[in-house]
Amino acid sequence: MTLRKFAGLGALLSIVMPGLAMAADPVAAPVLNSGDTAWMLTSTALVLFMTIPGLALFYGGMVRSKNILSVMMQCFAITGLVTILWFLYGYSMAFDTTGMEAGVVNYNSFVGGFAKAFLAGITPASITGPAALFPEAVFVTYQMTFAIITPALIVGAFAERMKFSAMLIFMGVWFTLVYAPIAHMVWSGPGSLLGDWGVLDFAGGTVVHINAGVAGLVACLVLGKRKGFPTTPMAPHNLGYTLMGAAMLWVGWFGFNAGSAAAANGTAGMAMLVTQIATAAAALGWMFAEWLTHGKPSALGIASGVVAGLVAITPAAGTVGPMGSLIIGLAAGVVCFFCATSLKRKLGYDDSLDAFGVHGIGGILGAVLTGVFAAPSLGGFGTVTDIAAQVWIQCKGVGFTVIYTAIATYIILKVLDMVMGLRINEEEEAVGIDLALHNERGYNL
Repeated sequence: MTLRKFAGLGALLSIVMPGLAMAADPVAAPVLNSGDTAWMLTSTALVLFMTIPGLALFYGGMVRSKNILSVMMQCFAITGLVTILWFLYGYSMAFDTTGMEAGVVNYNSFVGGFAKAFLAGITPASITGPAALFPEAVFVTYQMTFAIITPALIVGAFAERMKFSAMLIFMGVWFTLVYAPIAHMVWSGPGSLLGDWGVLDFAGGTVVHINAGVAGLVACLVLGKRKGFPTTPMAPHNLGYTLMGAAMLWVGWFGFNAGSAAAANGTAGMAMLVTQIATAAAALGWMFAEWLTHGKPSALGIASGVVAGLVAITPAAGTVGPMGSLIIGLAAGVVCFFCATSLKRKLGYDDSLDAFGVHGIGGILGAVLTGVFAAPSLGGFGTVTDIAAQVWIQCKGVGFTVIYTAIATYIILKVLDMVMGLRINEEEEAVGIDLALHNERGYNL
């Protein structure tokens, strides 16, 4: 009987052990996480909501009534244009990692290849993420919404004076030569130029805001000032729209920042918290700075402060703690207020809706302060042990982005100006772009 028992046990083990070995196999197929997928689907919708209708309303309310439709239409047209370009080659240029190797600088450190052009190989079964937990199709769409809002932000700098046809071509070329390469250099992983430098940019301070802000400054300088600026009053025609747009941006930004954790986890939760704190602090910082300087707080001011805080916390959202976010927000509100008012007046450039003063300056400030407050010694959750060294890395990243974006944007605009012209004529500017270029009016009374 004993021998039979051992024989039976041996037979049982011969059946069970292979199954146990397979269960312990570390090379298991990735399993989709429904919680992470749901959060990323939600975040994607929130970020698209930031552009349409959020940014369209925010910018639309700040221009004169004769140009409201032009600004809103530009936001919608950019959404359509960038969506198609992202499908054709943008996603591949930004996130194709072919030829990349950590610590090695080569062509693919600057821009991705075309292995994923036309979204080749992406199926319902394709899974991606930090731990391969949600569909790659969701990641493609999520990053697409970032690619959409970045050129749309530039519209605020040249509002009320650029041809619609020139705008479309400029945005398509700028997306191809500036946005996609910068996104690749920061976010594509080991072997990317700025990524290997150690630049911290959790949700787009460099990729989105410095990029768009600097491009906006170059655009407004190349196009020149609006007719009558700065002597002719050009007050916002509907601050109600602007406040509604700012509110939509505030809410949508949780998808922008907390969604950049690419998972429903503790990092996303902390990113949401610090985003709220920084935004509130910046809104109050701008409001009180304006109150003390001009004697009265304004609705436009607090709306602008909201956006300044959202911009500044963006690169830091995944690594700073609550106290760091409070300081970043307050600094952004005050600094961006003076840059969008006193500095702009002193230098005399016509950044129509303060794209550079808020996004450019706010992005630079946030990127540099990320190097400070990501340190655990100051309440952060990053891996920064040498604050001075990390601040230097952040400054290198900012400097590279500013120089690359400024030069590339200038060349694109000058070539387009020679080929087709950039500006509407004086008569069209006097009538307003809505009627002159689109044969429509925002208001029919």
